[in-house]
Amino acid sequence: MDPDTEIQFEFFPFIRQYKSGRTERFFPIDKVPSTVDPVTGVTSKDVVIDPDTGVSARLYLPNLHDTPPKKLPVFVYFHGGGFVIGSAFSPTTHAYLNSLVARANVIAVSVDYRLAPENPLPTAYNDSWAVLRWIASHAPGGGAETWLAEYGDFQRVYLAGCSAGANIAHHMALRAGAEELEGGVRIEGAILVHPYFWGNKAFDAEMVKKRADWFWTLICPGTVGLADPLINPVAEAAPSLKGLACERVLVCVAKFDLLRESGREYYEELKGSGWGGEVELFESEGEDHAFHVRKLNSQKALELMERVVAFANGN
Repeated sequence: MDPDTEIQFEFFPFIRQYKSGRTERFFPIDKVPSTVDPVTGVTSKDVVIDPDTGVSARLYLPNLHDTPPKKLPVFVYFHGGGFVIGSAFSPTTHAYLNSLVARANVIAVSVDYRLAPENPLPTAYNDSWAVLRWIASHAPGGGAETWLAEYGDFQRVYLAGCSAGANIAHHMALRAGAEELEGGVRIEGAILVHPYFWGNKAFDAEMVKKRADWFWTLICPGTVGLADPLINPVAEAAPSLKGLACERVLVCVAKFDLLRESGREYYEELKGSGWGGEVELFESEGEDHAFHVRKLNSQKALELMERVVAFANGN
């Protein structure tokens, strides 16, 4: 059989890999241009962070015409997609952030990290850290990006993401605790929506565990499996959650999400870890994984949006 057509691994609805190493994604990486959103008045633009790697970001600025210029919280967003699909420039990410930026009145930086399996972990973490360092280079009032230098409040930085993006947000908060960001940047909070964690209580079925293990090995070759602290933040070998460099954490889960119990376990472990901050759990009843970006204007999605907006405004 032709190795270029013989399937080695498939994880629907994300990715299929053939024995030749060729990768096929079920969802193409569609991109929409940055623009002024006609509904919200939010303006976006794209910035290349590292020309050598191609790591980039999309910045969002709320409509400031009706309010005096002031410093705005910096909302750093990491998109989801299991580390293998998705983009900062995708229609769903773009629509979600236009809505959030308008409601929360924040300046947002949406990180476009490189994807696995072509760029296996820890590439996504290192790319995200490079963007965080670039953001920090604008504090106070420096750097080349005028939106950040003029409007960014670097004492109110939030790390946020959905699914794999929430996993990245967690690891960026840990890394910021171990490697101080320049410029006196203060990470106020982390928002983990439906985090892609496989905790100690995640599996009811052995086949689910096997498929999750196979998928994780594809993303992170050489891993120790689902006990890897990169995917299991409450594993025995994981760094202490006391090292999170933020003062508040919002963990959001969905009732019918397979990852729900891992998110709840993370919340409980963080609450009992001795970490000195405040952690909150928000659960969406009757919904599944990442429903809020697929059904942006549904009642439950709007309820989740309201909680995220309030959190990003210090409430």
